[in-house]
Amino acid sequence: MDRSMIWMTVAGVLNVGLVLLVAPFFQGVLRKVTARIQSRQGPPIPQPYFDLLKLLGKEDIESGESPVMQRFAVYLSLATVLTVACLLPMGYGAPMNGAGDVILLIYLLTLCGICTLLAGLAAGSTYSLVGISREMMSMITLEPLFAIAIIVGALHTHSFRLDTVLNGSVYAVAGFPFSGLIMLVVILLSFQAFVQRVPFDISEAETELMEGPLMEYSGPKLALFKYAHMAKLVIYSTLFVALFVPWGSEFVFPLGWLLFWAKVFVLVLLVTLVAATHARYRIDQAIRYFASLVAVALVALVLASYGH
Repeated sequence: MDRSMIWMTVAGVLNVGLVLLVAPFFQGVLRKVTARIQSRQGPPIPQPYFDLLKLLGKEDIESGESPVMQRFAVYLSLATVLTVACLLPMGYGAPMNGAGDVILLIYLLTLCGICTLLAGLAAGSTYSLVGISREMMSMITLEPLFAIAIIVGALHTHSFRLDTVLNGSVYAVAGFPFSGLIMLVVILLSFQAFVQRVPFDISEAETELMEGPLMEYSGPKLALFKYAHMAKLVIYSTLFVALFVPWGSEFVFPLGWLLFWAKVFVLVLLVTLVAATHARYRIDQAIRYFASLVAVALVALVLASYGH
């Protein structure tokens, strides 16, 4: 085994370990900061770790219409998120840069949402079906946004390589083109929806649909889905930082690594602030909002195709 293969394996394992370790911590911070903003005490920051352990220790009850599909959707959801982690730079180069390109990354990001659809469909309850119908409508208008942002990067760098596009090349090297500025604003305005936080947690909507697609899940399967949901916040934050604000990544380890995670943490705090101060959108409001952002993103894509 050559040194490059060893590096790819070790860095991939480190990325997966970081996501699994940090995701519940960020969830705990989100809960605590939200409670403080709303003048409450809130749970302790380590509480998500305890919640996951408690769910993992419960009996695995299967009550849906298709138990096999339920299990498949759960494992696929977490596996997809962790696979994406191996393709992203987290303070150092993307570990499995040679194992795929930005097209694969777009496919995997879309598959994360499809897993939720499969989960709700397998459960078969009324709440689950309403939840997946909302999720499907949101995906149609939301998923193209990050795909367009990545393609804009590929157009400016003339490459589909992960280490080229996911290094802020669109902005740090290409001199902040106008299309890049547009996509920066578009992704910021839609970021809350990508991580499924208020005001865009419409498919789950605990006070309306009682977790929606996850209504029939309990025990270990619910724990894995919750874990995947927490990990999405880390994954999308990492992707945003790598694509739009890479400055400092050239610093030597551990300075560059610490700076990278500091930027991710600031983004998580921004998500928390928005979630704590906004009411949930209705699905029709969200669809109109996403559709307008897609229209703006398509303008950026046209500008990028002309080198602007």
